[in-house]
Amino acid sequence: VQLQASGGGSVQPGGSLRLPCAASGFTVDLYDIGWFRQAPGKEREEVSCISHRDGRTYYADSVKGRFTTSRDDAKRTGFLQMNSLKPEDTAVYYCAAGARCGMTFTYWGQGTLVTVSS
Repeated sequence: VQLQASGGGSVQPGGSLRLPCAASGFTVDLYDIGWFRQAPGKEREEVSCISHRDGRTYYADSVKGRFTTSRDDAKRTGFLQMNSLKPEDTAVYYCAAGARCGMTFTYWGQGTLVTVSS
């Protein structure tokens, strides 16, 4: 079982990044995909989630209107599109798979670092 988030990097404020989350070793289309982030010295924060049942999406208030999550089950991949990035978005971003958004996630991937700085 493996989840791998990638696509992180350094970007200026106002810029965009798209993070893919590649899944293998389990039936990802039976799981909701969540995105989390953890900034230095801060607790982990759930950023967004997308349901496998109906594609419904959920977002933290801090990213609503700027981030969009999606999934392509045929490619076994989830995505987090991040626009209008701010310095406070700097964090390690993780993807995870679970039975239902808002509940405990079963599978976790290694994170990818996003740095927003001028």
